[in-house]
Amino acid sequence: MERTVWKEKLLEALKSLGESGFIAAEFLRKRKTFIGFWQGRKNVGAFWTVLGTIHFNSVYYSYNTKVDDVGMLTLLIHEVKHLQQGIFLALSVYGELEAWQLQFGIYHELTGAPMHPAIMELLTLPLKYDREIMKRAVALMQAYAGKGYRADLLPLYPLGREIKYWLIRKYD
Repeated sequence: MERTVWKEKLLEALKSLGESGFIAAEFLRKRKTFIGFWQGRKNVGAFWTVLGTIHFNSVYYSYNTKVDDVGMLTLLIHEVKHLQQGIFLALSVYGELEAWQLQFGIYHELTGAPMHPAIMELLTLPLKYDREIMKRAVALMQAYAGKGYRADLLPLYPLGREIKYWLIRKYD
């Protein structure tokens, strides 16, 4: 299937997932975001780049993947969330937790599929600036995706907040 036709079908399928899918599709359309495939580590389903592109891991997805695959669509919503967050928030455990909760919340709402115990707990974590919560989030992400999912290398909070913490040991 031609790439532009595939992308248009993908965005239409994304819109059908409800409000979050509609917002993500409109964001991608407005920004004319490139969506493609690139081989990545097995612990990663997709990734965004600082150039504002999104790539599905070609180990798992291709142009032959059905455009209405709920796993792929909710993963796309996750990556769009990172582009919406901006680089500093997206490159933090806090940003990852927000994106994971959005992705898996929608996925399980749509499919009703049984949840992995780590995802069940991850969805219950409050999204707030608390270092212990963020450390627990990293542990849960790696329990689900494996140690090759390197969320442990990210600062717990967006870089500005993280620097402030290390300088004066408190926020705001």
